[in-house]
Amino acid sequence: MSDRDAVAVLIFCSQHIYSENMTTQSSGGNSVLRYDVLGSRRFSNYWWATVTTIAGSGFLLAGLSSFLQTNLLPMGNPVELIFIPQGIAIGFYGAAALLISAYLWVAIALNIGSGYNEFNKETGMVRVFRWGYPGKNRRVEATSRLSDVQAIRINIRGGLSPKRTLYVKVKGRGDIPLTRIGQPLPISVIEGQAAEIARFLEVPMEGL
Repeated sequence: MSDRDAVAVLIFCSQHIYSENMTTQSSGGNSVLRYDVLGSRRFSNYWWATVTTIAGSGFLLAGLSSFLQTNLLPMGNPVELIFIPQGIAIGFYGAAALLISAYLWVAIALNIGSGYNEFNKETGMVRVFRWGYPGKNRRVEATSRLSDVQAIRINIRGGLSPKRTLYVKVKGRGDIPLTRIGQPLPISVIEGQAAEIARFLEVPMEGL
């Protein structure tokens, strides 16, 4: 995968997958700054995967009970439902919920979106790494020279759909996202992270 393709995948994933949580690690006499990024293994995903599994199973069994005229549930009496339209509609909703839960459980199992952002003065490189889905994008990695980093940019937008995203601005590459778009970080946290990275790289901050 080319660096340009990797950046495109990172931008797509940042809009749909990545968790907003990052933890900081420094080593090598303050020559390496690294943020570990939490992926799909977070409480909200476990919660919704469990809820959709239970609800989807119940709805699907209710629809099947209506079709087979045999109660497959431990409570209630879905046999009384008329299969068309009630039973088939409930069964459809149940199947859809189970598909969503399967997607969530796969994402959790593979820890999609987890990875790290590393700024390494020893090697002179910036490395943004994420785990993706199986296939050619399972390992998504974008690297650049520290000397090509022009600024750390913050994009903050309020309103009904707030956005608080942190980017590293790279010469000839555009902006590489470091945080997830959606479920935004508190402004104080994202400003603190931006200031820490900008200080470490000795580059300006933009967007404030």
